[in-house]
Amino acid sequence: MAGHPKSSPLRVMTVKELSEYLRVHPTTIYKLLRRGELPGFRVGSDWRFHIEQIDSWCLEQSVKRNASQSARR
Repeated sequence: MAGHPKSSPLRVMTVKELSEYLRVHPTTIYKLLRRGELPGFRVGSDWRFHIEQIDSWCLEQSVKRNASQSARR
């Protein structure tokens, strides 16, 4: 595509897009944000999320869950 930089910019999602991406209700997104558990930033009063940070966060959550399950055994 002409005019686009070689490295694509970070993809940014809204709460609605993120809730669809993670397949959770938007209320769950807001709950995680209030607890400080989800990486995001504000644009005015709206929340935005970098897809790369969300993917990393998901992997981190998966590792934590697996580690806690292993510790219980």
